[in-house]
Amino acid sequence: MPNLFKKYIPILAGPMLASIIWLFFDLQPGSPKVTFMAGIAVWMATWWFTEAVDLAVTALLPMILLPVFGLGDAKSVAQQYTDSIIFLFLGGFMLAFAIEKWDLHKRIAIKILSVVGTKPTNILFGIMISSYLISNWISNTATCMMLFSAVLALILETEQFIEGTKNRNKFAAALLLGLAFSTTIGGLATPVGTPPNMYFFKAFKEAYPADTQLNFLKWASIGFPLSFTFLIVTFFVLSKYYFRKGLEINLSKSFFKTNYTNLGKTSYEERWVFIIFITCAVLWFTRADVDFGTFKYKGWANLFQVPKFIDDSLVAVVAALLLFLIPSKKSQNEALLTWNDAKKIRYDIILMFGSGFALAYGFEVSGLSEWLAGSLAVLKGVNPVLVILGICGIVTLISEFASNIASIQLAIPVMIALQKNLDLPPLMLMIPATFAASLGFMLPVATAANTIVFGTKRIEIKDMFKVGIVLDVLGIILITLFCYLLL
Repeated sequence: MPNLFKKYIPILAGPMLASIIWLFFDLQPGSPKVTFMAGIAVWMATWWFTEAVDLAVTALLPMILLPVFGLGDAKSVAQQYTDSIIFLFLGGFMLAFAIEKWDLHKRIAIKILSVVGTKPTNILFGIMISSYLISNWISNTATCMMLFSAVLALILETEQFIEGTKNRNKFAAALLLGLAFSTTIGGLATPVGTPPNMYFFKAFKEAYPADTQLNFLKWASIGFPLSFTFLIVTFFVLSKYYFRKGLEINLSKSFFKTNYTNLGKTSYEERWVFIIFITCAVLWFTRADVDFGTFKYKGWANLFQVPKFIDDSLVAVVAALLLFLIPSKKSQNEALLTWNDAKKIRYDIILMFGSGFALAYGFEVSGLSEWLAGSLAVLKGVNPVLVILGICGIVTLISEFASNIASIQLAIPVMIALQKNLDLPPLMLMIPATFAASLGFMLPVATAANTIVFGTKRIEIKDMFKVGIVLDVLGIILITLFCYLLL
């Protein structure tokens, strides 16, 4: 009986905390929807943090609560669970299944290990710097999908040589979080690294058409030093948290050569999967326009009638379709990938993705995001450093629950209004807000990369929260310092 009672405490805590907010608070008089959404967010956060129920079960709450509280009709909420990024996830995972099916992931993993060595910190840094550099140029989600199979293979190839289940779990969690976090950090470096950056460029030029100082190089002169410093800080945080007691991988010097030889020659199937993988990556890299200031690169999406209709998810689905069409030589009458292979897709992750978008939708339609952003008005007359710090703090909080793009769409109009009141340079307010919109390290639904790696069930949510809150705080401090000094 005590165990049963203990089990139901966290389950009851969610609705009880939400009820306290609904009954005793009125965040915005005349707008009860703001308070309703705050209660829903607290309920979901409580269940996520305590793991009272499976995370996929918590992901169903917006589908029930948003219509019940009049925040959105069931059809509109359901549509959030089918955002185009989910098709990027589906296509990317099908590509990952094909890489795994034909052992290409093992070949990649052994090659990576032969370069970085077998010291856990070296492996972690190798993964982080690779994903960081790729994420400078393509979407964070696409980067995570590209490297996900190779990282899982690295874990599987090496964890058998680590003593103790606890150490193996720590090693896996560190590598997976390193992958997710470095893709997020890499997106800060360039204007094309992540959607919030691109949205900011467009919004800034519309709001300040006479201001010509913003270009690719201006952004990169702040984005690269900031993001690389943040990457190094994140590497040390993950290393200290997961490897502080020392962790060794007992491999012989001949391990790489022996295992690579055992894989044999590259098969016909491996070559085709590799060609599709590389083509997919190149198409992700070259799809969008890039304004370098002195010249503008025109992406291949311009070949189509409406370029904005083409996104990364389309590329991923085309790659997946090819895998189902190209025949295999080893398996007669079968393609490189069959539907039986694709049945391994984790639908709980899809629900978690969807809940993140549904939560962001609720924040927007209820006015809760606007209420949070509006609280920045108290910064009038405050020292510029504290203004930037306050902006970063509020926008980061919003981005933990709302999508990154929704966070910046909300923050930019507030920054424009705030700039007129504070009489500060527009970039000093808007660039920090844009950087902060990409932070989100505490929750599995904060970014798509977090959701992908969390879906492996190799990461404890309490660990993600502990590491994530430290990185959020350090990220806010670094953004404040770099933006104040360089702008």
